[in-house]
Amino acid sequence: MKQPLEIERKFLIRMPDVSLLAAQPGARIKHITQTYLLSPAGMTARVRRVREDGVVRYIRTEKSRLSDLTAIEREQELDEEGYRAALRVADPERLPIKKTRYALPYEGHVMEVDIYTFWDDRATLEVELASEDESFSLPSYLSVVAEVTSDRRYKNAQLARVVPNDPLPEE
Repeated sequence: MKQPLEIERKFLIRMPDVSLLAAQPGARIKHITQTYLLSPAGMTARVRRVREDGVVRYIRTEKSRLSDLTAIEREQELDEEGYRAALRVADPERLPIKKTRYALPYEGHVMEVDIYTFWDDRATLEVELASEDESFSLPSYLSVVAEVTSDRRYKNAQLARVVPNDPLPEE
């Protein structure tokens, strides 16, 4: 059986104009609460409460990293009861992450801009790819500070523990 792979690159960006993001053709806006669960070494498990257009969904995800860009990712839709049961095994060393995600179609890819509640000067941008060496371009209205794909500090599982707040370089 083929493993479900997630291949993505991640960037630290300057805080974008959210009204500009929302106005992009095909933009989807999701309000996410993400809670990490206790899990065995080598795997991360989380549950998400996702509200989009007034509809709430609950999703459990398990990831095992193969490289900085690629992970085996398994997702399962939950009902509210299953979500609440999963919260009972929340990792006590990680805080829930609250973010607003702007999913933006752009030149054959979907750009996911995450606006977190703990930053007012920066956000992250993720691009899912079909392969690790697939080429893509980023919209000019987003100001990239650095690629952070390989920087563990910017993995959501780590952001749930410690939020980096290094000063951003001058433009």
